Amino acid sequence: MFRRPLDFLNSLPAHGDLVEIRLGPLHAWVVCHPELVHEVLMDARTFDKGGPLYDRLRTLLGDGIGTCRHQAHRRQRRLLQPGFRKARVADQTELIGEEVESVCREWRAGQEVDISATMLTLSVRVISRVLFSDSLDSATAAEVHRCLVTIVRGLFLRTVVPVEALFRVPTSANRRFRHASARLRAIVDTVIADRRRGIPSSDRDDLLGVLLAAARSNGEAAAITEEELRSQVLTLIFAGAETTALCLASAFELLARHPEEEGRLHSEVDVVLAEGRPPGRDELPRLVHTRCVLTETLRHRPPGWLFTRVTTKETDLAGQRLPRGTTVLYSPYLLHHDPASFPDPDRFLPDRWRPGQAVAVPPGAMIPFAAGTRNCIGETFAMAEATVALAFIARHWRLRHLPGHVERLRPAASLGPRDLVMVCEPRAPRPVGTPPRARSVTSRAAVTPCVHDPRTAGGHDVHDA
Repeated sequence: MFRRPLDFLNSLPAHGDLVEIRLGPLHAWVVCHPELVHEVLMDARTFDKGGPLYDRLRTLLGDGIGTCRHQAHRRQRRLLQPGFRKARVADQTELIGEEVESVCREWRAGQEVDISATMLTLSVRVISRVLFSDSLDSATAAEVHRCLVTIVRGLFLRTVVPVEALFRVPTSANRRFRHASARLRAIVDTVIADRRRGIPSSDRDDLLGVLLAAARSNGEAAAITEEELRSQVLTLIFAGAETTALCLASAFELLARHPEEEGRLHSEVDVVLAEGRPPGRDELPRLVHTRCVLTETLRHRPPGWLFTRVTTKETDLAGQRLPRGTTVLYSPYLLHHDPASFPDPDRFLPDRWRPGQAVAVPPGAMIPFAAGTRNCIGETFAMAEATVALAFIARHWRLRHLPGHVERLRPAASLGPRDLVMVCEPRAPRPVGTPPRARSVTSRAAVTPCVHDPRTAGGHDVHDA
């Protein structure tokens, strides 16, 4: 699990639909069949947020919407839901477009760009504007970026080896993790304190204003504590930045290795974004293939690839009696690469998701945003942000791998390329109605083809744990 996590997970279905494993001294059960995962996710009262992953996340983030127990979730979701309704998200596409333009404004032909870092910078700036109305200053945003990178690298090790004594040892990795966690909390505390001293919350149309208003409420049902206020902000930054950034980086990495799909994407964005501006609320529904590319990216390489739950009472699952307090794991990566659900699962095929095609996917087989009452509250926003970013960048730029590029996925608390550097090539979109020219798949510098097998792409260790 630690040395070759993806390979290990892919070996488990041969042992059954529910497989017992060891996480250090802890016994746990991995659910390998989509119907059983669907059963787990639909019964959040019995299979609650818990286990090594969420126990660690609660220490870091507090009891926010992503980590709280079942009994607190409904109230928290009602509080935040207005900020993530489809109409609200549609109104924020202009904001997203502004940030996308800003991050690639300085790109030049032939420039090598750290795509992983750039996409994380973009998502941090977008989520900070949604939360705080205006972006964090560049220095603070950069520090949030660094903290997130360090935290996700350490969380996976703390999940698969849940031995607290190991992480109290003052190693350099443990010190980095503690420092990053403390700095992220301090940044959030500063932002909240600055808002209270500045413009009244009622004058700011953002999520922090909603949370501050709830914190001042006299009605017990609506009010939230100061600790919960901080927890919600931390959770939204943590969940809203890392996963979207990894999805976008993975999409560009995959498109560069599949020129036929890249060409189809370019054809669509050239038509829909004929004037070159970022897509707005009217253009988003027309970006059908763009969304198919993103959905297939989430299937092929889900940023959230491993999750834990804990049973709140004695229960039966797949004929196995599980005592109260049992740790249960499920892996979207494993389910998304099940050939019974997705024929030829290792191939990158966006056409799986064209209208009318996805109806055959069984429940529980495709869960990049989970399911049931605990599904991701930010799913609509994340897909809108990723669609705007992918479409606008593809309209203006072609991203190419460096010579000798070899992909090596190294899972941490999330999954995706963390050191992806690519070469920018400006595009000259053809006029609408003009047939595509034959084009070479060779970049400015010859790129050595890379062979990718996502079922064994875990490398030999966890990234910088």
